[in-house]
Amino acid sequence: MEAKEKGFSEPDPRVDLSGTDVVRKSLILARESGYSIEESDVQVEPFVPQKYLDMPSLEEFMVKVKELDAPFEERRQNAMKEGKKIRYGARLTSDGKAVVGLMEVDRSHPFYDLEGSNNIVLIWSEHYFEHPMQIKGYGAGADVTAAGVFADIIKVANV
Repeated sequence: MEAKEKGFSEPDPRVDLSGTDVVRKSLILARESGYSIEESDVQVEPFVPQKYLDMPSLEEFMVKVKELDAPFEERRQNAMKEGKKIRYGARLTSDGKAVVGLMEVDRSHPFYDLEGSNNIVLIWSEHYFEHPMQIKGYGAGADVTAAGVFADIIKVANV
């Protein structure tokens, strides 16, 4: 609810909690990197079990999903005891396999300090094999979306 109220989530948070947004961003990056990959090729672990995502209305979902608060808080506390945080992310391997889901990361991982609607992309390559190249910034919000749409309009107008 807090993420929705702060504008960090889609108007229907099930889009975010299903992994759809992360899958879409992963597909864009994979395709721009030269991989021929479709949404059906991505292995997805939704943030919440599918039965919650399949609820017929947003209102029903928002009531029922509260059942997951205690188990998730227990997982978060256990991760915290191990010096870790839970993050939702994607991985694209050099053989074109993509996986999206929850992961626990420790203080040494670049995802550890992510906050709010920030996203981070890590790029490992021949030249960035020990320490990945990092691209970090806002991944959501009205301003970011508007800027992206405006850039697309300018691009099309210049063609």
